[in-house]
Amino acid sequence: MNELSDAYGGEVGTSSNETLVRGHYPSELECDIQLRTGRMVHLRPIRPDDARNLDNFHRHLSSDSIYRRYFSIHPELSHEEIGHLTQVDYVDRLALVIEDDDELIAVGRYERYPETTDAEVAFVVRDDYQHLGLGHHLLENLADAAWARGVTTFCAETLVTNRAMMSVFQHSGYHVTSTVSSGEITVRFSIEPNQDTKISRLERHAGTL
Repeated sequence: MNELSDAYGGEVGTSSNETLVRGHYPSELECDIQLRTGRMVHLRPIRPDDARNLDNFHRHLSSDSIYRRYFSIHPELSHEEIGHLTQVDYVDRLALVIEDDDELIAVGRYERYPETTDAEVAFVVRDDYQHLGLGHHLLENLADAAWARGVTTFCAETLVTNRAMMSVFQHSGYHVTSTVSSGEITVRFSIEPNQDTKISRLERHAGTL
C-alpha cells in the first residue's frame, strides 16, 4: 500500500519513488481514449481555467442528469461552486475531465475524507455522450490516480434510479458492497488493483463488455 509522507501538506510518496506535489498539475494523467463509436476524445485533470467550460458543461446537462448528480434541482452552478470544483490540489482532491475538441463531455472526481485513506467518488456524463463507456474510463483513471496517492477505498452515494452509475461500479471488477436506504444507495469498495479489474478492463477495451 502507498503511504502518505505528509497527510495534508507538501509531498506524497508513491511506490515508484516518484513525488506528487499538491497543486502541481499531473500531466502524466492525460491520455486519449476511444469511444465505442470509434471517435477519439481526450482525458485530463481539470484546471482552474476550465471555469467557463465547466459552466457550459453543466448547462448542457438535462434536469435528470443534474438531479442524479446533486440530488436536487440545480440548474446553475454558482461562482463559488465553479471555483471549488475547478481548483483542486490533485492529491486529496482530484477531478478528471473528458473533452471532445474544446467541449467538456464528462467529469469525474474524488475527494479524500480527512485523515483517512477513503475518498468519495462521483462522475457525470453529458446526456448526448452517455452509454459510450465514458463512466468506465473515468472510474478506471480516478482509481489508478487515487491508489497512487494513498487512497485505498472509494465510497459513493447515488439514487436507486441511477442504474447507469451502478452498472459502472458493478462491472468495474472491484468488489462492491452496497446498502439501500430512503431511495439512495451507498456503495463502498477497495480500489486495490486485482485480477478481476484487469480482466474487466481488457474485456471492456476489447468491446466485449
